Amino acid sequence: MSNLAFQEKVHRTPLMNIAQYSTKRRRWSLQKVAPSGYQNLHQCQEAFHGELLHHALLHGQFQLKRVEQPGFSFQIVNTNLDEDSPRARRRSALLTWQHIASLPPNLPVIYCGGFNTQKESMTGRFLLGRSREHGVVGDMRDAWPNARVRKNVSLIHTYHGFKGEKQGAVEFLKLVFRALCLCWDRQTQDLHIDWILFRGRPLVPALCEVINDNIDGVYPSSHFPIFAEFLLPRSVRLAEMPS
Repeated sequence: MSNLAFQEKVHRTPLMNIAQYSTKRRRWSLQKVAPSGYQNLHQCQEAFHGELLHHALLHGQFQLKRVEQPGFSFQIVNTNLDEDSPRARRRSALLTWQHIASLPPNLPVIYCGGFNTQKESMTGRFLLGRSREHGVVGDMRDAWPNARVRKNVSLIHTYHGFKGEKQGAVEFLKLVFRALCLCWDRQTQDLHIDWILFRGRPLVPALCEVINDNIDGVYPSSHFPIFAEFLLPRSVRLAEMPS
């Protein structure tokens, strides 16, 4: 993983851990991993009027091993959008979408991470193709409502502030109100601020789950992570191993 070291000191991201795990397990071949939006950070901050584009985009391309030709490749795009500025989130989402749109149309893409906003926000509506941002419209799909099986659907809000499901009275009343809003607006499926979006016909989400595991009431994150399983297309066949 030495080739993942950048000139600037950066923290390890989930995508780096995925890449390391995948190559160790030898199920996937890591073809490339790179950040985007960091090359000219000063210029980006000027364009955003000082707002920080932290972890806007890190992408890695993987190839499935031990399958018949032409094989199966896909790209994972990992993000962590600004938690304070809606404008910075929209611009970061636009940067990410420009990268995704530049990829070959037949390359499946999974876009995941902490978006720090709900899907009915302007950021979510843009990425899901419901509104425009600077004249363009995203065409990502949300794995959560499209999954054949969903687990822990009662956890409609993935941010919990290290409290887990034991929220205070005010937060509980807010969740009840939002749940009623969900019943009123059937287009809104959840209040997740952590998403798994995808693009590409070969990808079919089979399972989606909100993970609420903890050890003695201690949570590893202030967010409940989202887990998803995707079915591979039928055209992907395992290669016969030599006897």
